[in-house]
Amino acid sequence: MSDLYSTLGVQRGASDAEIKSAYRKLAKELHPDRNKDNPKAAEKFSEVTAAYDLLSDKDKRAQYDRGEIDEQGNPKMPFGFGGGPGGGYSRTHTGGAGAGGEDFSFAGAADDLLSELFGRGRRGGGGGFGGFDFGGGAGPRQAPAKGRNVAYKLAVDFAEAAELKPQRVTLASGKTVDLKLPAGFAEGQQIRLAGQGEAGPGGSGDAIVTLRTAPHRFFKRDGDDIRLDLPIRLDEAVLGAKVKAPTTSGSVMLSVPPGASSGKVLRLKGKGFHKKDGGRGDLLVTLVIAIPESDAALKAFAEGWDSGKAHDPRAGMA
Repeated sequence: MSDLYSTLGVQRGASDAEIKSAYRKLAKELHPDRNKDNPKAAEKFSEVTAAYDLLSDKDKRAQYDRGEIDEQGNPKMPFGFGGGPGGGYSRTHTGGAGAGGEDFSFAGAADDLLSELFGRGRRGGGGGFGGFDFGGGAGPRQAPAKGRNVAYKLAVDFAEAAELKPQRVTLASGKTVDLKLPAGFAEGQQIRLAGQGEAGPGGSGDAIVTLRTAPHRFFKRDGDDIRLDLPIRLDEAVLGAKVKAPTTSGSVMLSVPPGASSGKVLRLKGKGFHKKDGGRGDLLVTLVIAIPESDAALKAFAEGWDSGKAHDPRAGMA
């Protein structure tokens, strides 16, 4: 390794702020996650990180300036000895997410600054750092990084969502799993399948399944309830009737009261979505009187319906 100051591109008498600024700039440019096809960038990244880690430590920097330790932080001893547990770094080829199949891990000031720059802790999250150690031998080496998580989107059939029917999902690996739907699940809720993501040196990541309810041609979800517009005939509305109404678990017979108007809502308890705390929502059925476009008998009846014309349904709106 060349002179540490030259590695960071600063003068030997540079201030702590200048050293930090120089490292910040180089770390952004050379970080392995941004240079996955450039092994040389990964090599340079490790060098500038090692340089910053040593120079950001006031005591080690003073020792380095006095010529007491070398660029790896090892004491300068006669006959070429040194490099014991007091300093230096090592690289472990792990086949992880870093460039060239290497996984990177840092301790100390470099780790803090990298966390600030890239939003990660020492274990690197989804494919970060795992094989560099600047901790001076004071603590255990960081565990190898797990493989990346894999995201999936699952549109669940409306009726199956309401009835919590298990969903069969085929993962990218080709493996098929039966997914149990959680009661009361909302749009965008995620289910984590541990160990079903990409393989990594520290174990496999997870599969993250985001749930949504597929649209239905006549049902609509309203929280834990389901809404349904149900067409009925004029005579069914006037006289009352038993009519067939669909639900997510099959059809039922619904009682329409005599004199029902369009917009009247009937409630079928326990025919909605399963709730988180147990029980189920309801099916809210809105009656819609369907008038045929051309019916001579109905037209003749309406024309001669004098008593009906005396009723003004819009009187209260004046």
